[in-house]
Amino acid sequence: MAVQVIKDKCKGCTKCVKSCPFTAITMEEKKAVIGSACTGCGQCVEACPFQAIEKADDGKQAADLSAYHGVWVFAEQREGKLMQVAVELLGEGQKLAAAIGCELCAVLCGSGVEGLAEELFEYGADKVYYADAPELGQYTTDAYTKAIYEAITQYKPEIVLLGATHIGRDLGPCLAVKCNTGLTADCTKLEINPETKGIMQTRPAFGGNLMATIVCPNHRPQMSTVRPGVMEKASREPGRKGQLVKLTVSFQEGDIRTKVLEVVKSVKEMVSLTDAEVIVSGGMGLGKPEGFELLKKLAQRLEGTIASSRAAVDAGWIDHAYQVGQTGTTVKPKIYFACGISGAIQHVAGMQNSGLIIAINTNESAPIFDIADIGIVGDLYQVLPAIMEEMDKLPNASNH
Repeated sequence: MAVQVIKDKCKGCTKCVKSCPFTAITMEEKKAVIGSACTGCGQCVEACPFQAIEKADDGKQAADLSAYHGVWVFAEQREGKLMQVAVELLGEGQKLAAAIGCELCAVLCGSGVEGLAEELFEYGADKVYYADAPELGQYTTDAYTKAIYEAITQYKPEIVLLGATHIGRDLGPCLAVKCNTGLTADCTKLEINPETKGIMQTRPAFGGNLMATIVCPNHRPQMSTVRPGVMEKASREPGRKGQLVKLTVSFQEGDIRTKVLEVVKSVKEMVSLTDAEVIVSGGMGLGKPEGFELLKKLAQRLEGTIASSRAAVDAGWIDHAYQVGQTGTTVKPKIYFACGISGAIQHVAGMQNSGLIIAINTNESAPIFDIADIGIVGDLYQVLPAIMEEMDKLPNASNH
């Protein structure tokens, strides 16, 4: 839908200018003028006391939408290694493509990483669009945006999915702006509307207090970033083949405005919450930062890792890299220990899909018990040593 001004009715009152949330309306010769930033939201239509602004169908959308087909997954890779979120997106992409009745494709960018295409085929991709250039060896916003945008323009995918990683959260909005389409960030659920065949994108809203389902009916491609650890990984089928489409990419002087001079890897302990099968997480109920040392002992026994709630991170007890929840990492381990965690909805949103949830808390009314499979009311400083003591009595105790 487009918004247009009826010049004869406009009185130049400027109420539409004040009502526009996108500052898309200006006054020229005492008449309202709709600018390119207009989204067609209709706020100005309601604000105009003279009925001088109206919505009008531009008649172009249906023809434009029919040209778009296929589900694309951004196959994020770093140093020639495929990121697990790409495998998760391929798993979800298979379901979406089956519901629509279209191909599942992956788009791969890099330098000398063509071998990853075989891996993508085995994980379910029917086609892999591969952009190979020295400039794509290290991720830069401009280079990846240009390569993928040109591919989208040429091949017109219906849906584009990216992981909500540092790279995906940077790349997704840039592509959406270039494609003049919308982007739903941090999705936790994707479905296809059986009637319209459009994608329904669900994400937490208002601090995780409710779930919003967002659609993009009038623009293509429909774009989403998806949190790592939320979707089921695609099953690997060794030997599965597909079609490799090599993209033609070239860069001129000025196309890439930044240069990667050096990659400095952090020397701090590596945290891989999304891949962990066992997570022992602590909150303010620990009472002190030293409490994480006890959690670490249990995690090591179970070959897992520790994690935390946001409150513990905000208190300075542990690094943000360990945070699970709405503003941290979404995880789905086989076993999740919630130690001294009350169960705020923001934290629950990041771990509620764990296989087995074991909650330990002195407050028997703590919300965490509502989602726990096993709830233990007690002092974690007594409960955890008791658990480890019992583990030591088991045969093959080191093998969980």
